[in-house]
Amino acid sequence: MRDNMRPILSDLETLARQAGEILRTGYGHCTYIDHKGVIDLVTDVDHRSEAFLLDAIRKRFLTHRVVAEESGVLDGDDSRVWYVDPLDGTVNYAHGVPIFAVSIAYTENGEVVLGAVYDPMQDEYFCAERGSGAWLNGNPLFVSDAQDLNDSLLVTGFPYDIRNNPDNNLDHYANFALCSQGVRRLGSAALDLAYVAAGRFDGYWELSIQPWDIAAGVLIVQEAGGMVTDIHGGPDYLSPTPSVLAANPHIHSQMLGVLRRDIVPET
Repeated sequence: MRDNMRPILSDLETLARQAGEILRTGYGHCTYIDHKGVIDLVTDVDHRSEAFLLDAIRKRFLTHRVVAEESGVLDGDDSRVWYVDPLDGTVNYAHGVPIFAVSIAYTENGEVVLGAVYDPMQDEYFCAERGSGAWLNGNPLFVSDAQDLNDSLLVTGFPYDIRNNPDNNLDHYANFALCSQGVRRLGSAALDLAYVAAGRFDGYWELSIQPWDIAAGVLIVQEAGGMVTDIHGGPDYLSPTPSVLAANPHIHSQMLGVLRRDIVPET
């Protein structure tokens, strides 16, 4: 029994790919869609994917704590914690938009050491191990080499309470739209981060996000050579409702400057 042992990256790959198959098979066939909030959805496939992941993790690592989007916290050793998002991009999924992923991270003593993000529709498996690098389907990942924010493609997300939250990111979105090549919104924080790690986007920020959405992606960006902080430049991006700023080192500093000043830099 491996309960007292650290998982290895292949364990996360097996979990992510099997959960991804649940998502792929259920795509276009949701039998249940509920509202956790006005625009915050959950489907029967979210629950099936999460039930599989929790059962598989607990069978092999039964004393580990697990923090999951739908089930909350399954108590265990707080020095060994998993962060699980069984379907990141549920609104996309429910509407038949094929942009979503499974996100799994394993932490030791508060530090993410293993991360996996799997897009079952593109069959793209992003992963990282702290100190060893990041990969996409076995090929090494590196952030972009963009030097100037004006030449950068960015990505962001918005809170589910955007309609009544004055800190809804729309002001920052407008600012960055005016000093970059463009700002996208995919609807999956896990893929936003994975795409930064792959150099597809140069930077990503979000004001209010959950740890299970970003824990794996943060490590993948870091191991691909990127910088990750909260939007104030601090290290606390895994608090209960963290903010996040991830980019290549050149763009990270420029984005942080825009966020701190909350004005558009001169071009």
